[in-house]
Amino acid sequence: MVYTVTFNPALDYAVGVEEFILGQVNRAYNESILPGGKGINVSVVLSHLSVENTALGFVAGFTGKQICERLESEGVATDFIEVEGVSRINIKLKSREETEINGLGPIICEEAIQELMAKLEVIEDGDFIVLAGSIPKSVPDSIYMDIMSKLKDRNIRFIVDATGDLLVNVLKNHPFLIKPNKQELSEIFNANIDSNDEVIFYARKLIDIGAENVLVSMAGDGAILVTKEDTFFMNAPKGELVDSVGAGDSMVAGFIAGYIETQNLLEALKMGIAAGSASAFSKNLATADEIRGIYQQIVL
Repeated sequence: MVYTVTFNPALDYAVGVEEFILGQVNRAYNESILPGGKGINVSVVLSHLSVENTALGFVAGFTGKQICERLESEGVATDFIEVEGVSRINIKLKSREETEINGLGPIICEEAIQELMAKLEVIEDGDFIVLAGSIPKSVPDSIYMDIMSKLKDRNIRFIVDATGDLLVNVLKNHPFLIKPNKQELSEIFNANIDSNDEVIFYARKLIDIGAENVLVSMAGDGAILVTKEDTFFMNAPKGELVDSVGAGDSMVAGFIAGYIETQNLLEALKMGIAAGSASAFSKNLATADEIRGIYQQIVL
């Protein structure tokens, strides 16, 4: 079983404007409303790939109800904790450039955090937990580390897709996989990382600190997977970028699905790149047919 944890889910309001002009009335030519948040995106793509999973986290108000309903319509099981307030709405503006305005979200109290910890007790050996995305200001920066420490005596595969201290703090607990992109890798080490050799060098530092596997996404340039024994590079397939939102989360979902199916890290990488690329080439998160179609095009 795969569990995803999203501390600050959202409704993503995506709106297209031919040419956005600041300070004027702009007319949309299309719009959509979808459940959002990194862990939620992972859950949706896993469901598309027929991987059973449960989305955990916190929801609030009428937007929270919509998040649950829309996820369940995608075949995702939900077990969210309801808190006071309103789940956030994120605006995704599509014009000549992509612009995002992310909402704040509700306050998560200590009692709610402890309720989440109790829900995690049902997770069994061999399960996957995906800890992804930012957290509200009301949640301590150590929360991902705290979750991993609580469950460290179980054979659980943790996958962490986060930035800054949220990511670095978990390394001592040996996550199965972490997925920084190249920019995030640069920020962790305060270094200017350009070449693949530099990506590998700094990714291996994260292995030395404690990660079991490091997957570095590089958008149209593909991805690099560094393990304790090996390093793999795969190019991204060619295609027209339609929407980059959720592509990295789709890569995580594809990696998990590929690994569950084959127990092979190289095949997991291939499926991860296929899922990430398929979502980037699609208006919404990719379907199974789109992912498997691209999978056939990928070469090590």
